[in-house]
Amino acid sequence: MLEKTYNFSEVEPRLYEVWETSGAFRCGVPEKFQSGAEPYCIVIPPPNVTGALHMGHALNNTLQDILVRFERMRGRDVLWQPGMDHAGIATQMVVERQLAAEGNVSRRELGREAFVDRIWRWKEESGGLIVRQLRRLGVSCDWSRERFTLDEGLSKAVAKVFVQLYREGLIYKDKRLVNWDVELGTAISDLEVVSRETDGHLWYVRYPLEGREGEFITIATTRPETMLGDTGIVVHPDDERYQGLIGGYAVLPLAGRRLPIIDDTHADPEQGSGAVKITPAHDFNDFEVGQRHNFECLSIFDEKACVNENAPEAYQGMDRYEVRKKIVQDLEAAGLLDRIEPHRHMVPYGDRSNSVIEPYLTEQWYVNAGRLAVPAMEAVKQGDTIFVPRTWEKTYFDWLENIQPWCISRQLWWGHQIPAWYGPDMHIFVAHDEVEATEHATEHYGKAVTLTRDEDVLDTWFSSALWPFSTLGWPDETPELRRYYKTDVLVTAFDIIFFWVSRMMMMGLHFMKEVPFHTVYIHSLVRDENGQKMSKSRGNTMDPLEFMDKYGADALRFTLTAMAAQGREIKLSEARVAGYRNFCTKLWNAARFCEMNECVVEHDFDPADSTLQVNRWIAGETERTVQTVTQSLEAYRFNEAAATLYYFIWHVFCDWYLEFIKPLLNESSQQERDETRAMAAWVLEKILVVLHPMMPFITEELYQRLVAEVTGNKEMLINAPWPQFNKTLQDEAADAGMSFVIELVAQVRSVRSEMNVPAGARLNLIIKEAGADIKNRIERHKGIIERLAHLGGIHIGGGAQALSGSAQIVLGDALFLLPLGETIDVEVELKRLDKKIQKAQGDLERIEKRLGNEKFVEQAPASVIEDNKEKKEAAALVLAKLLGARQRMSE
Repeated sequence: MLEKTYNFSEVEPRLYEVWETSGAFRCGVPEKFQSGAEPYCIVIPPPNVTGALHMGHALNNTLQDILVRFERMRGRDVLWQPGMDHAGIATQMVVERQLAAEGNVSRRELGREAFVDRIWRWKEESGGLIVRQLRRLGVSCDWSRERFTLDEGLSKAVAKVFVQLYREGLIYKDKRLVNWDVELGTAISDLEVVSRETDGHLWYVRYPLEGREGEFITIATTRPETMLGDTGIVVHPDDERYQGLIGGYAVLPLAGRRLPIIDDTHADPEQGSGAVKITPAHDFNDFEVGQRHNFECLSIFDEKACVNENAPEAYQGMDRYEVRKKIVQDLEAAGLLDRIEPHRHMVPYGDRSNSVIEPYLTEQWYVNAGRLAVPAMEAVKQGDTIFVPRTWEKTYFDWLENIQPWCISRQLWWGHQIPAWYGPDMHIFVAHDEVEATEHATEHYGKAVTLTRDEDVLDTWFSSALWPFSTLGWPDETPELRRYYKTDVLVTAFDIIFFWVSRMMMMGLHFMKEVPFHTVYIHSLVRDENGQKMSKSRGNTMDPLEFMDKYGADALRFTLTAMAAQGREIKLSEARVAGYRNFCTKLWNAARFCEMNECVVEHDFDPADSTLQVNRWIAGETERTVQTVTQSLEAYRFNEAAATLYYFIWHVFCDWYLEFIKPLLNESSQQERDETRAMAAWVLEKILVVLHPMMPFITEELYQRLVAEVTGNKEMLINAPWPQFNKTLQDEAADAGMSFVIELVAQVRSVRSEMNVPAGARLNLIIKEAGADIKNRIERHKGIIERLAHLGGIHIGGGAQALSGSAQIVLGDALFLLPLGETIDVEVELKRLDKKIQKAQGDLERIEKRLGNEKFVEQAPASVIEDNKEKKEAAALVLAKLLGARQRMSE
């Protein structure tokens, strides 16, 4: 017998261990091959080895798990390939901080080999917490195939890719600007840069004009310290203020360097003074301008952002912020500081170090991403890979059409060390290993020489770009690679379309000659209930582990699924998770009801043979629900699948069907009881099967207790077949009959609620006008209608007198009357409704006024506008209901 209360904290860990130890998550099992099962593969977006589960992870992995459980039950040979990313910067920082906390030597004092060894020890002991947390969520990855981006196989793949791309001329060294993290001493990617709006200043500096005594060109800058690296000035070609200066020169204050003044549309006449100083070595836009006009690229900072020897001696060795103060003081003393204005602008910070990022001119390794982007764009244009929703294809194309060379080197020790060695004259030898590099060097120099390996490591995204095929064994021709590549769908967030999705497309097409996946599903962002981005500084973060501890993994999973509408952000609140915990309780109680009433699964039961209208109706409803859920999951409409199941289980099955059959289970003939028990058990089994991908734990527990144990079937629900129907259970007469009953009962309940009828009052229902079909339905289901609508009786006729003091219900061609005159005080109820209507009108008018305010609409975040629109719809619905109730009361 099922316990009165579902204990998820006991069930979830127990069942997960059963699934995993039984091999339920494994791909390529013999029975799948024997049945000729089609492969289905998803590669997990590898979480960082330092990571912990957050709501984005919970959503992403829940949706993947739904797909793999769904396809596994449909008979596919499913591989959900798991693994972790070595997370170069994050992991190195963790261990460096650990060393500091323990009072040990620094990384450089420890030495590279010993430091990397220390990281590996940390990884084995403490890394991968998130994998254990993913198990807590119930994800069914094939953990026997878990990979790591620094494991031996992936390292072999990375080396092969680097060497081949280098030899093809697609990897090269170049001196360009990078995002330089001064604190970490390394280049970082755009993804690792966070721009923050900051209160700063605009310093307006007078640059003396050469040959024009006492004349200046005034230039506004947010970073006066970089002016020591100025090599030119640009003005807009149409800016009349500066036409006479184009072609001349200005003199750089404090340095005396001549600066050519030229025209370029980069200058914006509306910004600052309209004239822009060009510092190619310290600004990305200036670098592009400098490249166009052959300006000198003069770097005045070292890797610590201290002024180097390229600046006047008075400033050398000073930190970037110290030199800013010194320069401003010197400009003011020289009479060259025109004015200072407060200015709010965006400042880039490193997301790991939290230090201000410095554009830095340095030699790095690059990939010619422009060449690799061409086939990656063409594949999406041809439909080889599609984005869901399709609107994200524009983001993908915008990035690839304007792609810059990809900086792949990082000044770190944790990661794939670049497979390049340098000879005595710095000649580069790129090879798969040192032995091969030595052979090439000996051939090149004609003798043995000492080689020095490049100290840099590769950008983490470089190894991640190979993930869909390196995890399957490439560059070896493994059976898994042949069977599961290309993979089926990638589930990810929009913010890594640039950094990961596009690069996987490039690498997959270049090395496998085929796209890595046929579908890219871009899921929504999870925000708080007010639509705000979650952050520790706001104090609005939500920990999925806390929610699972409090409400269970199933409740959290179903909440995220139900809210995962394509193209819409998820506004999550604890109340929603609590609500779906109640859904678990509803299902558990329904299962207990079936068990207590001896509703047992009969494997030879055919629902098409049912004779009772209520059973034929529920069979058809079940068939329709399964078909809708199937179609929704195939189209990645997770929220629609969840909504369909929620409505069917809570309302159709629990609220209506189980209420309908209570008399049948106790007061009907043996044949009717047997049919109804078998039907209830059949429907419950189908519910458990179809709900399983979304709520795997409670469904497996109920399946084992009510199906497997009772029938002797040892199969687990995770391996049960997905139901297949061909509209053989649809019965129009049964649908029409039971739909009529539901609608009539709902209308009576609505009237009772609207009119504030006391719960204990048993009203009579009078049939004023009705055809033969309606009368037959009333006769057939009279007992159900009276019980569920809480009626004293159902009567035909009543004459004109019955209209007096009665609420009218029109259903089809029938008119029903509910006499209320003796039950309620109409005048009192009208006054009550008038007060509610007045309040509802006020609420709606306030929202409409807010949305009608142009300033509010222009300045408010999109999430706030959307929230107000939803509130307006809800308020309008409440008002309409109240007005309808008043109209009914007045009549």
